[in-house]
This record gives sequence, C-alpha cells and structure tokens, in this order.
Amino acid sequence: MTTDEEAETFLDQDLSDLDFSQFKPVKFEFQAKAARLNMRLPVPLLDAVKARAKARGVPYTRFISEVLEQATMVKADRR
Repeated sequence: MTTDEEAETFLDQDLSDLDFSQFKPVKFEFQAKAARLNMRLPVPLLDAVKARAKARGVPYTRFISEVLEQATMVKADRR
C-alpha cells in the first residue's frame, strides 16, 4: 500500500480470513527518531539501495532503516 486511500480500502474489508503469517514484528519503526547517521557510500551501492527501495515502494532512508533493524534482530536471535 502506498496511499491512505489504499489503506482505508484494505481496512474496510473483512480481515477475519487474512493470513497474518507473512507479517514481521517491527521494533523501531514507531519510536521517536532523534539520532542522525551520516555515511559515505560508493555511488553504485547507493544507487542499488535506491533501486531496491523503489521496487518495494518505500523511501530509501526507510529501506536502510529496515535493513539495519533486520541485521540487529538476526544478531540478537543468534545469542
């Protein structure tokens, strides 16, 4: 979903038969974002990140946040 209208349409339907197994827990998305991160990356890497984010329909900064969150969750699961 990329618009409020799509979200409203989705929520208007009967969700009792929806398969929620595809959803993943999100830890950091709803916390206040007070920290800033500045990075220098090779242009081809940033271009690849932007392309992947665009394919998913999210801003590239959110995509990077999601990747970082997934990386930290994987590490925590291995302990």
